[in-house]
Amino acid sequence: MIAYLKGKLVRKEPSHVVVEVNGIGYQVQITLHTYSQIKDQENILLHTVQIIREDAHLLYGFSGQQEKQTFQQLIAVNGIGPGTAVMVLSSMSAEDLRKAILQEDIRTLQAVKGIGAKTAQRIILELKDKMKRDGQEIAEDSKGTPYNTLRLEALSALSTLGIPRPAAEKSIDSILQKPGNNLSLEELVKLALKNA
Repeated sequence: MIAYLKGKLVRKEPSHVVVEVNGIGYQVQITLHTYSQIKDQENILLHTVQIIREDAHLLYGFSGQQEKQTFQQLIAVNGIGPGTAVMVLSSMSAEDLRKAILQEDIRTLQAVKGIGAKTAQRIILELKDKMKRDGQEIAEDSKGTPYNTLRLEALSALSTLGIPRPAAEKSIDSILQKPGNNLSLEELVKLALKNA
C-alpha cells in the first residue's frame, strides 16, 4: 500500500498529476481542492490511497490527511466508488462535507453531480455517527497536553497494532504526564506497548 508520495511535480491537470519519485513517474488522480493547494509547488507531498482492481492499479492523492480520511470514509459507503468520492471532494471541502452530513443537509449533497436523493441519504446514514465521533476526538486532542500531535499519532499506531483505544489512551497519558519527557513517537509507542 502506498501511503504517500513525496517528489517532483512533473505534470499537473485539474483531474490528475504526475509525481516523479526516484526516477519513477506516478500518475495520481486528485480533487480540485488538492489541485488548488499544490498549484505553485515544484516538490510536493501527496497522501495517497491505492485501489487495486482487476483491470487497473489506481492512486488517489490528497494535499491533507483530513481529505484522504474523508475519501476513505466515502468509498466505504455502499454505492460510492472512488470516482464519485473524488467528485464529492472536488465539489466541496472535507469540512463542508462533514457539516452537510452532521446537519443532514440532503440538498447540499444532491448538488454534487452523480449524487441522488437515495445516495445522499445513505451517505448521511452511514457517516453521521462516524463523523460525530471523529469531531469529538479532534476536539479532545486539540486541548490538554502540549503533546497533542504526538499523542494522536501514538494512539493511531497503537490501535493499528490492535491495542484497544481506552487502554492505549491510559498508557500514553500516564507516560506523557511524567515531567521532562522529550520522547520521539517510536519511543512513546514502545513504552506504551509495555504498559498497555
